[in-house]
Amino acid sequence: MATIGQWVQGARPRTLPAALVPVVVATAAATADGHFIWDRAVLALVVSLAIQVATNYANDYSDGKRGTDDKRVGPMRLVASGAAAPKVVLYAALACFGIAGIAGLALAVMTSWILILVGALALLAGWFYTGGKRPYGYMGLGEVFVFVFFGLVAVVGTYYVQTGGVGYSLLLSVPVGLLAVALLVINNLRDIPTDAASGKMTLAVRLGDRGTRYFYVGVIVLSLLLAVALSAYRPFAWLGVLAAPLALRPTRVVMAGATGPELIRALAMTGALQIAFGVLLSLGVLL
Repeated sequence: MATIGQWVQGARPRTLPAALVPVVVATAAATADGHFIWDRAVLALVVSLAIQVATNYANDYSDGKRGTDDKRVGPMRLVASGAAAPKVVLYAALACFGIAGIAGLALAVMTSWILILVGALALLAGWFYTGGKRPYGYMGLGEVFVFVFFGLVAVVGTYYVQTGGVGYSLLLSVPVGLLAVALLVINNLRDIPTDAASGKMTLAVRLGDRGTRYFYVGVIVLSLLLAVALSAYRPFAWLGVLAAPLALRPTRVVMAGATGPELIRALAMTGALQIAFGVLLSLGVLL
């Protein structure tokens, strides 16, 4: 049986900023517009975090069953390492999907039944990232879905359940989604050798090592520049740019050709950048 620590590692806590930041930014926007509703904000956070953890466990299960993770450089995987039986990891993934579904249903009852459809699509996206016969993560589409669901859907959805509208949340979702993409890009950059060998054709494998490194830096730079552009809607949105110093070290590490464990540390630094950006952008929106 896996230990509690191993289950925590299997949940991949370094990826959780992708689920946390969009809810925080959207709630700040709703608050600035005079529509903060704490219970709906909490439920939106539960949905976002539960889907992220569920997707991570589902990824662990599906890749472990396929043998994709048999030779990994990154953090331990429950199935591939033998720490937990595949069936148990599958149950953990389904339980987290269930938690997300229950919280999402509560939000739908409070607001609009259209959220049931949106939530169902999010759950399916989480499973079919590496699950099913033709997982989209193996076709280089992972970044697209991360941008859509941890950018557009998470930000706009959280804002909508508190305000009943969309407003400028769609614009806020773009830089937030891009930083979530950066987390996946650096993760897949680390796994290029093993993914290519196992036939997992991620975007990183398709772009190649050098192209992926430039793509990572480009995504981060663009997200920071968009914070300045958002000042047209909220004068202090530019505060998000103050997170830029935290981008220097991971981009330097990536462009220096780092591999393996060095990229794991860069992933953590990217998560810290996303959190700082989210907090500063939220502050700017509130001001």
